[in-house]
Amino acid sequence: MIDNAPVNRSSQEPYVTSFESQVRSIDGRALTLEETYFYAEGGGQPADRGTVAGIDVVDVQKRDGVTVHTLAEEPDIGAGDTVEGSVDESFRTYSMRAHTASHVIYGAGRKLLDSHGYGGFDIGEDSIRMDFATSASDDDLNPLTFQRMANEVVWDGLSVDWYGMGIERARDDDRIVFNLGDDVDTTDTVRIVEVGDWDISACGGTHVRNTAEIGPIKVLGVSNPGADLVRVEYAVGPAAINRQIDETRNATRAAKTLDTSVDDLARRAEQLLEEKQSLQAELDELGEELLDARLAALAEDTQTRDGDEWLVGTVNAVGPNTVADRIGELGDDTADVVVLVGTDGSTFIVVGTGGETDANAVIDDVTGEFGGGGGGRPTLAQGGGLDANPDSVVEYLRRD
Repeated sequence: MIDNAPVNRSSQEPYVTSFESQVRSIDGRALTLEETYFYAEGGGQPADRGTVAGIDVVDVQKRDGVTVHTLAEEPDIGAGDTVEGSVDESFRTYSMRAHTASHVIYGAGRKLLDSHGYGGFDIGEDSIRMDFATSASDDDLNPLTFQRMANEVVWDGLSVDWYGMGIERARDDDRIVFNLGDDVDTTDTVRIVEVGDWDISACGGTHVRNTAEIGPIKVLGVSNPGADLVRVEYAVGPAAINRQIDETRNATRAAKTLDTSVDDLARRAEQLLEEKQSLQAELDELGEELLDARLAALAEDTQTRDGDEWLVGTVNAVGPNTVADRIGELGDDTADVVVLVGTDGSTFIVVGTGGETDANAVIDDVTGEFGGGGGGRPTLAQGGGLDANPDSVVEYLRRD
C-alpha cells in the first residue's frame, strides 16, 4: 500500500465481488479494511450491500478519505485479522448498469439540449433520475426520444472505459462533464468515464464495460423539478421490462374496453374526446338557454327591498362561472340586484348589482348565515361551499 493508506478498488474493478483483506481498525460496528471492494455511498449511487466476516454490511461511507463499513452487529475480530468480504452481486450489477445508463441518458441530453450542465443524479430502488441544468423547458423534450436514443446506444454495444486524468487537463476539455459530487476527495487527478463517442464525464461510480450490458432502458418521464432544471426519470433491466409490460397491459385493456386495437387506441381516444367536447358544447348551450328561460320566469316575480328591485331564485344545470357571465351581460332594466343560487358540487351563489348595493355585502350576509366564503367586485361577486340547499338560501334572501 502506498503510504500505508487503505484502498477502495470498487470503481476500478467493479466486477470483483469476493475478496480477502486485513482489518485496519474496528470501533464497535464500524470497520475499516486495508483494501475493500465495497462502494461507499456518494455521487448519487447508493452504498454496496453484502457481508464482511459473515456479518451483513448495512452502510458504507467514506470519511476523511477512508471507507467505513457499518456492520449489522459487532464482530468478534480485531485489527490485523484477515476477513472475507462479499459484495451483493445482484445489487452491484444493478448499480453498475444504472450508473452507466446515466451516462447514456446524459449523452442524449447533450444532443437534444442547446445548453446543458450536470444538475444531479440519483439511483433509486426502481428508478433513476438524471437532472440537467438548462434553460430549456421539459415541454420541449419528448420522453420517447430519450428512450429511443438511449436504447440505440445499448443496442450498438459501445465500449465503456475509465482512466485517470490530471484535473487541470480535464477541466480544460470542454467535452468532459463533471458529475462529481461535493463529497468527492480533492485530488490532482480525476477518474474519467468514456462511453464510446457518446459521452465523456468525470465520475467515480461503478460501471459496466459495454453498453449492451445495461439492458433495456425505459424512460418514465421528463419533468421540471425546479428553476433551470429538467429531470429525466428512467428504469433499467427488470424494472424497465415490468414498466413496459404494465403499459402494454393497460393499453390492451383500454383498447378492449373501447372496442378497438392498440394500434388504433390513440385515434379512438381522440374520437371520444371530440365527441365529449361536442356533447359538452351542446350541454352548455342548452344550459344557457335554460338559464335565460329561468331568468325570464324569475323576472315576473321580483321583490322590492330598500327601494331596490331584487330578482332572486334558483338555477339548475349550470355552474357559477356561467351564471356570473350571464348576469354580467344583463341590462340595467332586468333588476337592481340579481341573486341566483345553484349547486355545482356544493351550493353556490352569484350576485350582480347596478352599483347601489354592494354585491360583496350580500355574499357576506349569506356566508355569515350558511358558511362558505367568496367575494368579488362591488357589482359582481360569488360565493361557494354553502351549508344549505339552494331553496333554503333563496328563502333566506326573500325574507322581509
